[in-house]
Amino acid sequence: MRTSGYSVTFKVENGADAEGFAAPGESLFDAAQNAGVVIDAPCSGNGTCGKCRLKLLSGEAEGGDSGARHLSAAEYAAGWRLACATRPRSDVAVQVPASSLAWQNRIRITDFSGERERAVFAELRDNLKGMGFADDSGLSLMTLHLAPPSLDDPAADRERLARALAAETGASENTLRLALSALRKLPLAARESGFALACVLRRENGGVTVLDVLPVSADSPLGADSPSDAGLYGLAVDIGTTTVSLLLVNLQTSEPVAAASGGNGQIRYGADVINRIIESTRKGGVERLRKAVADECIVPLVKRLCRTAGIAPERIYRVALAANTTMTHLFLGVPAEHLRLEPYVPAFFCADGVRGAELRIGAHPDAEAVIAPAIGSYVGGDITAGVFASMLFRDDSLSLFIDLGTNAELVLGSAEFLMSCACSAGPAFEGGDIRCGMRATNGAVEACIIDADTMEPTLTVIGAPDGIVKQKPAGICGSGIIALIGELFRCGIINAKGRFIRDGTRVRRDEWGGAGYVAAFEAETESGSPIVLSETDIDNFVRAKAAIFSAVRTMLAMLDMPLEAIARVYFAGGIGSGISVERAIDIGLFPNLPLERYRYIGNSSLSGAYAMLCSRGAAAKVAEISRSMTYIELSSHPRYMEEFVAACFLPHTDGSLFERRASP
Repeated sequence: MRTSGYSVTFKVENGADAEGFAAPGESLFDAAQNAGVVIDAPCSGNGTCGKCRLKLLSGEAEGGDSGARHLSAAEYAAGWRLACATRPRSDVAVQVPASSLAWQNRIRITDFSGERERAVFAELRDNLKGMGFADDSGLSLMTLHLAPPSLDDPAADRERLARALAAETGASENTLRLALSALRKLPLAARESGFALACVLRRENGGVTVLDVLPVSADSPLGADSPSDAGLYGLAVDIGTTTVSLLLVNLQTSEPVAAASGGNGQIRYGADVINRIIESTRKGGVERLRKAVADECIVPLVKRLCRTAGIAPERIYRVALAANTTMTHLFLGVPAEHLRLEPYVPAFFCADGVRGAELRIGAHPDAEAVIAPAIGSYVGGDITAGVFASMLFRDDSLSLFIDLGTNAELVLGSAEFLMSCACSAGPAFEGGDIRCGMRATNGAVEACIIDADTMEPTLTVIGAPDGIVKQKPAGICGSGIIALIGELFRCGIINAKGRFIRDGTRVRRDEWGGAGYVAAFEAETESGSPIVLSETDIDNFVRAKAAIFSAVRTMLAMLDMPLEAIARVYFAGGIGSGISVERAIDIGLFPNLPLERYRYIGNSSLSGAYAMLCSRGAAAKVAEISRSMTYIELSSHPRYMEEFVAACFLPHTDGSLFERRASP
């Protein structure tokens, strides 16, 4: 018998086959990672999520979750296995279903062309103008006509440029700096255009840096007389734990030119930051994770944006980035292991002086990189940027900011103070810890209405035409789980403990006394397996919602303020667009406030990055917000656990908190 390992053939549904190898003791999940086959596994192969399903087509293997909670006996008999729990005992062939690749090929792409998205950026530009921050990127484009060299004037090209620039701007020649990349282009560019040059300038620290020199001629893309028409470009980047979003902006007009988003390639190392930090501690892990988000995700998106705009990536002269603390560390290639170890100290909060070449995403090598500063290990630059985008810091009345995603962060405050915290909500809002849960990709149920009499559901599925279920659902995403639990509770199908108290064709009970609601029967789903929300799933989600509501209550208690004191709630994050605020209140996720006090503000992290990109004043304000915000460690607060336990019911043990909506 061969003991050196076995070959593994991955037959990817709707994709190309791949060949891999499993060394002795390695699982199919290990073999898939080594072969570059990216299988969605929110738990990073720890055997707890049950999402890494493969079908054994031929060969022998051991393990695979036989008779365990993630696979039924019938599914196991049909060949289904969990990749992380299965070890080959011979050469094998396995089928990789489309559902295991949903994060990559069906990720929900942000539509920046929609009316709501355009309105968000337009409002943000108006706010920047109102604060005196508009059109202040520090970049400008200037046409210079240099005197050609001669025997009587043999000055070097650099000095000739500095002399002309000083005459045009009034700056002293000794305060001018020419970037090395521009110096390398200068001799040929000057002679190509008869010493007429378009110079990209950046004003900083009382001086002027020439970032780029471009020839100006009749057939130049810049045009002979109006080089400013070519535009100066900047890139706003939001690196989320699940998705990455980019915005290409003309910095002369502050207008978005193109946008793109995609899945964060780090997902294959786990859905949450803890699993990714653990992966980063392994040999080569930091660079492996950096490449997963930069090389595999951001670089292709940058190239796509630049093709759309008809420019080279090197024409991106300014980059602004917002991300949580872990993502910022890993994107910059900085070890992040101490973020998860007491006393939870990051390598940095602020990263100043980073240039484009160090980002390695294709931007101009001397582009300025503005990175939103973090507040704590689990409250990062995505939150400081998001608070700026919400303009919460300008509100005279008390406001609440909630970012819902793989992680959950909250900010409570006003123009007078800001306090923040991170919640241990777990991955439930992204479909983790839910047997039929999935991320907000095509095929996910994102909304639901249940008939109280018949218990029949009407589902809204992402990617279905006009929201009508003409395609078969594949699972339930975060907003769909909120809607479904809210409807089950509203219809009296489950009680305050999340237990099923009605029976019918949609309620299935197992031999151990557990029950679940069938949102879609076998024949109605993409996989042929039913989509069921069980009591265990409800328990997991109730704990996640309790973490958020108890955080709100704890922060208010520190201020000795009631829930009604909150004048406005801004909520953001990947699942926010599909959330029914009314159902979120019904299950005790959101405070019981009038619906008009709630406002979804989209991808606030990207909006904040956009503001920092267009305005140095906005970037300075984001930094000021980070310095002035108080971070609350909930786990050390004596009231938090008491509040958490009370919130682990639908909607809460204190019914008076949800009896009726508070008046405006």
